[in-house]
Amino acid sequence: MSTLYDITITNKDGREPPLSDYRGKVLLVVNTASKCGFTPQFDELEDLNKRYHDKGLVILGFPCNQFGAQDPGSQEEIESFCKLNFGVTFPVMRKIDVNGERAAPLFNYLKKTAPGILGSKKIKWNFTKFLISADGQTIERYAPSTKPSKIASDIEMMLNDAETA
Repeated sequence: MSTLYDITITNKDGREPPLSDYRGKVLLVVNTASKCGFTPQFDELEDLNKRYHDKGLVILGFPCNQFGAQDPGSQEEIESFCKLNFGVTFPVMRKIDVNGERAAPLFNYLKKTAPGILGSKKIKWNFTKFLISADGQTIERYAPSTKPSKIASDIEMMLNDAETA
């Protein structure tokens, strides 16, 4: 795979849309969990979704059970939890692995393209965030502890860049 847009993802219904469907949109990709200390970040993620979706931001949540088994539920349970507790309206994709042999291709690409602190190629915990420019060329990585509201200015900058491109 040579670019981000060559990758397919698996949505909640099991369909596999290519990321090229999102070309021209700013993407915020997050590995999520329902039973994590960072789970309340769903509130701020949904706030960002409401604030910027119509301007070209797409948030994609990817449930992951690799860290402390903090997302053990079925797809339906995860989706219901997100909607009922946090009013999530952005897409919650199929549960995936983000590290190891079964890691989703998207996360392998993101880890390689935007490594963590000290060049780490692993996702360290739930709610690691990747902000991807509308042309797929610029990828910023944010730690799980970074609140979504703290990256609003970076989102605005990428949305403005997309408008002027």
